Amino acid sequence: MSSLTQWTPTHGEPYRPVPYRPGRMPADESLARAAELRQRMAGRRTVRQFSADPVPEQVVRDAIACAATAPSGAHQQPWTFVLVKDPEVRRGIREAAEEEERVSYAGRLGEEWLAALRPLGTDEVKPHLTDAPALIVVFQQRYWLGEDGVRRKHYYVDESVGIAVGMLLSALHLSGLAALVHTPSPMRFLAEALGRPVNEKAFAVIPVGYPADDCRVPDLVRKSLEQVLVEV
Repeated sequence: MSSLTQWTPTHGEPYRPVPYRPGRMPADESLARAAELRQRMAGRRTVRQFSADPVPEQVVRDAIACAATAPSGAHQQPWTFVLVKDPEVRRGIREAAEEEERVSYAGRLGEEWLAALRPLGTDEVKPHLTDAPALIVVFQQRYWLGEDGVRRKHYYVDESVGIAVGMLLSALHLSGLAALVHTPSPMRFLAEALGRPVNEKAFAVIPVGYPADDCRVPDLVRKSLEQVLVEV
């Protein structure tokens, strides 16, 4: 497993502001873009049945690059995105994930959680981990680890990585791809399978691809804007 180029945080360096003067978008153009974005995002669905057809790898890489622009606590960017293409590695991930899921669905989740999942039609079988042509495993860096073993604390890691994953899902959808956020519990096996360092903890597994021709999704209703927006 190839390692990432070492990045050194700007810890303790003085504040050096630079100008930021993006051009202001005309109001009518802004309204049109917002309406189009809202309509396109309304069509986003979580997909569990993927086609094996390959996807343009650069589209996935660009989506990850978009995700990496997410805001983060103290700009520490505490994330690593592992793009898994090797079929054998993905098969091993699926086997380990399904082993954990069998235990979870057999009772570890608890009846209340299982009841909440029932309308989604999920179970311990996870074909998306091997069917989808691309697999992104997102890791959160609990702390920065230098090559010399020095550690520096990261702040708001869960929030920062969660925002980045949201941006990743949006970028993938707007690029014409489908995705699923899979969180087998526990996920410790992923760090070992992918050779990640001790400061990284698996956050989510995201299969990416095109929906299968016979893809089905739950008949769900999203909350309306009026149900989620409070204006004061």
